[in-house]
Amino acid sequence: MSIKHHHRMLHPASKTRGLLLSAILAATGSSLSLVAIAADSKTDYDFYGFVQLDAIYDFNRMNADWKDSLRPSQICSGEVGCGSDGETIFSVRQTRFGLSTVTQSDIGEIKGKLEFELYGVGNDAGKTIPRLRHAYFEVGSFLAGQTWSNFMDIDVFPNSIEYWGPPGMVFWRNIQLRWTPLRDKHSSFSVALEQPSAGIDQGKGDGIDPGLSFNGKTGLPDLTARWRIEADWGHYQVAGILRSVGYDSNAAGGEPSGSETGYGINLSGNLKTGTKGKVKAQLAYGDAIASYFNDGGIDIAASGTGAGPETLTILGWLLFYDYSWSDKYTSSIGWGGTDQDNSAGQDGDAYTASQYGLVNLLFSPVKQVMLGGELQYGQYEHKDGKTLDDTRVQFTTKYMF
Repeated sequence: MSIKHHHRMLHPASKTRGLLLSAILAATGSSLSLVAIAADSKTDYDFYGFVQLDAIYDFNRMNADWKDSLRPSQICSGEVGCGSDGETIFSVRQTRFGLSTVTQSDIGEIKGKLEFELYGVGNDAGKTIPRLRHAYFEVGSFLAGQTWSNFMDIDVFPNSIEYWGPPGMVFWRNIQLRWTPLRDKHSSFSVALEQPSAGIDQGKGDGIDPGLSFNGKTGLPDLTARWRIEADWGHYQVAGILRSVGYDSNAAGGEPSGSETGYGINLSGNLKTGTKGKVKAQLAYGDAIASYFNDGGIDIAASGTGAGPETLTILGWLLFYDYSWSDKYTSSIGWGGTDQDNSAGQDGDAYTASQYGLVNLLFSPVKQVMLGGELQYGQYEHKDGKTLDDTRVQFTTKYMF
C-alpha cells in the first residue's frame, strides 16, 4: 500500500451555493460567464486526509525547528548551540486534510483541489500550524494554481514515513499555469509557466559593498516542459527547465543588480519487478536550479573574482526499491544525494553535498490504518570538507479517511 496516496470516494453535494451566486449576479446585472456556468452545474465534494503520529529517537541532533524530519542541511550535531546528542520527538505535523471537487459544466469537467498539512516552514518553521500544499483547478488541458511542479516526478518518492524525503529529488509544489496538449493512456506532454525564485549566497561580498544586503531577483517566470510515457512495466519521464535568476540590493534603485540564465534536465521513472516490487530512480542536473531540489543548495553566489555573482551547478539523484511482502506488509530501501559546485566567493560553511538513506517495514492491518518503523541516515557536507551526520529511528501510526 502506498502511504503517499489516498483512496477517495465522491459524495454528491447540493447546488445551493451556485444558485445563490446566480441570483446575486441576476440582481446586479452581472454576466460573469464562468460563475454562471458554475451556478448551473453540479459539483461533487470529497473530504479526505489522515491523522499521523510520529515517534522519533534522534541519535544525533537536528536544528530545533526541523527536528520532526531528517533534512540533511539542518543537521547540527556537534555544532555550537545545538545541544548534546540524543533526543526523543513526538509529532503530529504530518497530519493532512484536503478537499477535492469535480464539477460538470458546459465547458466540460472542472476539477479542483485544496489541501493542507500541519508542517510549518519559513517563518512558521518548527510550528504545528496549517500549511497549504495544493490549491488548483483543472479544465480540460489547462491547470492553474499551486501543485507539483511540471519539472518534478512525484511517483519516484519512496514509500517512506519520514516527512522530508531524499534531498536530491526535484520536489517543489509551485504556483503555475500549465498546458497539456497531449494526454492519453500511454503518454503526455505538458508545458508550464511557474512562479520563479532565486536562492542567493552573498558569501564574502565579491567586491560588492559588504554593507549592502542582497535578495534574489526573478524578472521572468520559469519555463518547464515534461514528456512522460506510461506502460505495463512502469513509466519514464523527461523534464526540462529554463529560468532567469538574479539579484538586487537594498540600496536606492536596487543597484547593483544583475541576472543569469539557469537551466536543467530531470530524468526519472519507475520499473516494476514482477508483481510485488518497484524500482524508483531519478537523475537531475542543471545550473541555478537548486530551488527546485528537495534540499538543494544555492542558485547564484558571489564568484570571488570581482566579476559579480555566478550561477552554481548541481546534481541530484535517488535510487529506491519498494517491495510488497503481502497485502499487509511493505518495505522500502534506498539512497539518494546531491552534489553542488561552489564558487570561490562562498564561505567555508556553504552547502556542497548531502546523503540520505532509509530502510523500513510497514504494516497495514486494515486499509485505513498503517503502523511502521524506519531506520534513517543523513549527512551534510560543507564547502570546507566538514561533514555532519545524523541517524534516527522513527515509529509511525496513521489513520486514513
